[in-house]
Amino acid sequence: MLITILVFATILINIWIFLLFRVKREDWIQAAYATVFDNHQAIKKLRMKDLQVSGRMSGYNRFMPFVKKLLRNDLNMKIYKLEKNILTLHKGNLRSINIFIMPGYVLQREIPAIGKGNINKIITSKCFELYGKKHGLKKTKQLLAKILSYPVISIAVTLLTGVIFLAADNVTAGTAIIAIGSLLVLVLVYAMFDELNDLVKKRRSAIIKQFPGVVSKLALLVTSGMIMDRAWKETALSKETELYQEMRKTSNELDNLVSPETAYSNFINRCNTKESAKLASAIMQNLSKGNAEIGRLLKEMAREAWLERRHNAKREAEKANSKLMIPTMLLFLAILVMLMVPVAMNFSGL
Repeated sequence: MLITILVFATILINIWIFLLFRVKREDWIQAAYATVFDNHQAIKKLRMKDLQVSGRMSGYNRFMPFVKKLLRNDLNMKIYKLEKNILTLHKGNLRSINIFIMPGYVLQREIPAIGKGNINKIITSKCFELYGKKHGLKKTKQLLAKILSYPVISIAVTLLTGVIFLAADNVTAGTAIIAIGSLLVLVLVYAMFDELNDLVKKRRSAIIKQFPGVVSKLALLVTSGMIMDRAWKETALSKETELYQEMRKTSNELDNLVSPETAYSNFINRCNTKESAKLASAIMQNLSKGNAEIGRLLKEMAREAWLERRHNAKREAEKANSKLMIPTMLLFLAILVMLMVPVAMNFSGL
């Protein structure tokens, strides 16, 4: 049994090393591209966080400017490190790339069937929604590389650690390490896939929450006499959140003479919510009817959107209340035990 586990762990490590030596230039380029994109996304989030910090502390006096300066210095330092890393990668220095995922790129390149499986298709569709067609494919390859590479090396290390304990006649610890370690590896793989699903759900939820404000502003601008394209652009530039960013992409496409049907269809595909599909479809169908018709539709859509948002808020509040019932009951039981134990001890002492 011990020899079998050791042999299996050795085979896994040899496979991982063999794949690592088969990494080609194109694999490094794909990994570098995904790393640069991740750094750009992290910089964007840090800058948005900086704006939020500035907004929250703008109304405070005395010590707040000092605290604000410290927080901004910390954010600026993180941004500087990420920008330096991007510059290093552009110069061809690949030290910052995670070497542990590189065998996964080799497997994707040498086994075409991996790119045709259902898991790859699901991941690709979600990455396209999150990152767009330009970056989605690279992010798909990066995630698949992690899913393919991490389990091999992780299970090998887990088995070797378990073998060390088994060889020392500590059967309980060795068996526990192998069993729990293998389970944790499976959980890790599932967590990486589940994180992608969670990001998609959060993004869709954010778009749905931003939708009433977008439609209301569009309705106001259009009914005041502004043409639809201009109203769309003004609304898109007013904020930096998810739906506004997607509207900005559509506005850029329209500025680059992409047909409205194509631009708004791309908007529907990127947002992937029924609300955005309804808005874009209404605009496409009424482009030739003038502002009066579109303005009326947008007003009605805004009214329905705010009503739906109120209903969603009520449903979320009800879910939160139901989730709070369990900790409330546990707290009640704990208090009841604290009260009853002394009483029971007093009775037993009589």
